[in-house]
Amino acid sequence: MSKTQRPSSARKRIVETAEKLFYSEGIRAVGIDRVIAEAGVAKMTLYNHFKSKDDLVVEVLKYREEQFDLYLRQRMLEHQSQGLNPLKAFFAALKDWFECADYRGCSFLNALAELADSNPTATDFCSDHKQRFKEQLTEIIIETAGPQAASVAPAISVLVEGAIVTAVSEGNADAAGIAEEAAEILISQTQ
Repeated sequence: MSKTQRPSSARKRIVETAEKLFYSEGIRAVGIDRVIAEAGVAKMTLYNHFKSKDDLVVEVLKYREEQFDLYLRQRMLEHQSQGLNPLKAFFAALKDWFECADYRGCSFLNALAELADSNPTATDFCSDHKQRFKEQLTEIIIETAGPQAASVAPAISVLVEGAIVTAVSEGNADAAGIAEEAAEILISQTQ
């Protein structure tokens, strides 16, 4: 499909349905027949758009990245409009995400753990996503605290990833605030 073409409504429904199911129940736990039934499409329709479940998984991860990036930007803008600097807005948005009723952790970390080596295209996409996320966080840190703070960005990234896991494993949205406090200490050491 060319970038100028709009995806068909059936394709969009398949991806959105699979994304919800994969996130809430796990990629391996959800079969193609379930996606087809809940998306309300014929099996042939799914296979006209996706050669295999592996291909569907990759498209779902791409869609999830787009949706998550949009969510994060929107939440950050809302918090910045209330006077928070970009890094504080990031952590506030992170906490908002952790407080979502359907929060089950990071789709990309979940997929990496669940798929291991069974779908290299998907796991490569997940690893690349985590790198892009780390780069976005580094930009936010630099925007907030200056270029010298980039030296602690890798450590802050580890704090954020730990907060994501802690929020789901302990059901504790305060993990965002704990990571934020540690990030502020690290940044203060670069000033």
